[in-house]
Amino acid sequence: FVSTGNEVITKGDEELSTSDKTPQMPTYHLKRADGSGITLVNIGVGPSNAKTATDHIAVLRPHAWLMVGHCAGLRNTQALGDFVLAHAYLREDHVLDDDLPVWVPIPALAEIQIALETAVAQVTKLEGFELKRIMRTGTVATIDNRNWELRDQSGPVQRLSQSRAVALDMESATIAANGYRFRVPYGTLLCVSDKPLHGELKLPGMASDFYKTQVANHLMIGIRAMEHLREMPLERIQSRKLRSFEETAFL
Repeated sequence: FVSTGNEVITKGDEELSTSDKTPQMPTYHLKRADGSGITLVNIGVGPSNAKTATDHIAVLRPHAWLMVGHCAGLRNTQALGDFVLAHAYLREDHVLDDDLPVWVPIPALAEIQIALETAVAQVTKLEGFELKRIMRTGTVATIDNRNWELRDQSGPVQRLSQSRAVALDMESATIAANGYRFRVPYGTLLCVSDKPLHGELKLPGMASDFYKTQVANHLMIGIRAMEHLREMPLERIQSRKLRSFEETAFL
């Protein structure tokens, strides 16, 4: 395991020294001899960060990337800590508009979706209706205004309603769109941390309880999903949805 600052440990019970200065986007690498390890990047907040990170990561030609983060739940039936598996995106982040027009659909990739759903079931030990109760599949809206709910709500709320969005964040659509742009398989699993349209805001005490109960599970789900993808043949992960009719189907 390689942490920020190139601190290395080789055993699970080893103590990991911490750096005095944390970089803007800390990275953590779980390495394997065959090169099929997992890298975690804490990209921070916002579509600009999401684009910067994925622009650079794409050069390394990763087999896939996943967005695992927090979101605002838009449905009253959602509870704090519920998961959202994105199958479509409403792009209001604007940072990729010149590179990939907003009229280009960003499709869900079946292989990634199945890996994420399987990982949620394994980590939560739920199935059937109980699994569907804590994980909703739907459209995720990504915006570039952190204080969107403080504005006149007729604009953003109407668009969210028309798009049938179930969650809102500031990174997911950017990461998915850049994955589509660079032909890197992508997926999104978010965790509801607040419900601003229904009066449930992210308060200090609530956030600490939320972090304690959900963040560890959420991160483990992302790792499990990547492990499932690692077991797939590359030609299966590299979906033909990422190639135009003029391009070869696989890497």
